[in-house]
Amino acid sequence: MPSATTGFWTPVALSRDLPAGTVMPARTAAGSIALWRSASGRISASADRCPHRGMRLSHGFVRGETLSCIYHGWSYGQAGNCLRIPAHPGLTPPETIRVATHDVEETDNVIWVAVGTPASKPPRFDGFTPLRSLTAFAGIAAIEAAAGAKASPDGLVEIDASTGAVCLLLSAWEDGQTLIHVLLKADTDPAAGIDASRAAESLRRRAEGLQREIAQ
Repeated sequence: MPSATTGFWTPVALSRDLPAGTVMPARTAAGSIALWRSASGRISASADRCPHRGMRLSHGFVRGETLSCIYHGWSYGQAGNCLRIPAHPGLTPPETIRVATHDVEETDNVIWVAVGTPASKPPRFDGFTPLRSLTAFAGIAAIEAAAGAKASPDGLVEIDASTGAVCLLLSAWEDGQTLIHVLLKADTDPAAGIDASRAAESLRRRAEGLQREIAQ
């Protein structure tokens, strides 16, 4: 993974998991974020703390094109600026009240958030169908060992399944956990998707077992 000084992209979620008008928590090497999609479908990535009282914005709600804190309803735009303070309806919030934001890209039904300033766009995975995401209590090395394959520079690990080629898109977290996005190499029927999901679950269990052995 490139250093934060050069910047890199982190795959934080699948498009299917973030419908319009919703917010969800996500994690990057720069910390937790509130990932949200406005009513019109635009995606934003905001720091997960309201500047007012520190409440997590990922616990908030999306109204139109703004993200609002669940605590006192302070609302923020996609650029991070505060647009509304319900307790003071006649006040135009000063520009100094804002949350940090990150660049975000949505490609091939995967949502990527920038850490630092990446030199290029996130990788493309044409021909892949995102299936689901799951978290493993194991590092990249343990997952590679369980799969019997090394991750590509883009973070892809191929595993064998009865449905054909299944790929895992990996995103490491600083606490030793890894977020796994399961991708299929082509459109599949529901039964094939279930088989691929079971294969990914089995690999996760093997990787977590290996991680425990390493820790002993």
